[in-house]
Amino acid sequence: MKRVTIYDVAKEAGVSLATVSRVINGSDVVKAPTKSKVEAAIERLGYKPNAIAQGLALSKTTTIGLVIPEASYTYIGQIINGLIDVAKIYNYNIILHTITEGITDLNDVIETIIRSRVDGVIVYNDKLVIDRMEEISKYNIPIVIIGKKTSGEMVSSVYVDIEKAIYELVNNYLDKGIDDIAIIQDRKNQYSINQMIKGASLAFEQHGKKFKNYLEIDAATRTSYKFMSKYLKNNKHDLIIAHRDSQAMAIINAAKENGLSVPEDIEVVCAIDTKYNSMMRPQISSFSIPSYDLGAVAMRIMTKMLHDEKIDDQEIELSYLYTPRQSTK
Repeated sequence: MKRVTIYDVAKEAGVSLATVSRVINGSDVVKAPTKSKVEAAIERLGYKPNAIAQGLALSKTTTIGLVIPEASYTYIGQIINGLIDVAKIYNYNIILHTITEGITDLNDVIETIIRSRVDGVIVYNDKLVIDRMEEISKYNIPIVIIGKKTSGEMVSSVYVDIEKAIYELVNNYLDKGIDDIAIIQDRKNQYSINQMIKGASLAFEQHGKKFKNYLEIDAATRTSYKFMSKYLKNNKHDLIIAHRDSQAMAIINAAKENGLSVPEDIEVVCAIDTKYNSMMRPQISSFSIPSYDLGAVAMRIMTKMLHDEKIDDQEIELSYLYTPRQSTK
């Protein structure tokens, strides 16, 4: 079936291409009878205006660039769902750019984003990516950052305070006299891990102690499971905190294989809750993060920035909820 074009609409309505373009883009210079004639032709032919072509007439593309570092857990998917749902309401399209550390050339990504003439950019919280992406603001392209508290003339953010969440968790254990606490590295999300370490370190400092148990995975070991299987043969901690669900599962399985019981011998907490944490046995204690809302709020802020609407707060903090399950006492 032949694709209907703007030329077909102009011919059907008996008007110029410029008139059809003005009607599509909401110009108020077209007289009502002519506008009605064009709209009737669009409906009869089933014409769907190309969003990018439509945007060019407005000096906008109605497109938002979304930059997300490589990750493989449900949390990211929920953020994208929230973002897309709000984007649909305001008639924006999303172009996804995935960053893989050590593989993706950020300079190429930045150049692609600028050349694609996106109206704005939303970035998920990888520190390296964020620091580089802020270069885009020099081109008067607004940026919303998900996961890191920051703001500027062209920059807003939506975040959950992971540092505070881990501080409260660790502080609670220290109050009970439990200080053999460890955090395992997540090489895919180093920024979040740094926030977790800051939270734990602050809690230890306030108890006159120093946090020392950061479990850094050696370069030769490819997975958290292999690392923990070897590590737990000769080491044990009262509490191990992981960032991702898969890491928490790896700790539990490695503990069982080394004759350790969860939570009797080792307690395990996952910083980011997903549906898999409640499917695991034992079920994993974790922090419920409003991931869908992070995406939805980020996109709404972006629309406000693009339409010069008032933004009461450029740094919006969303709440979290600690959900204790079977992996803790």
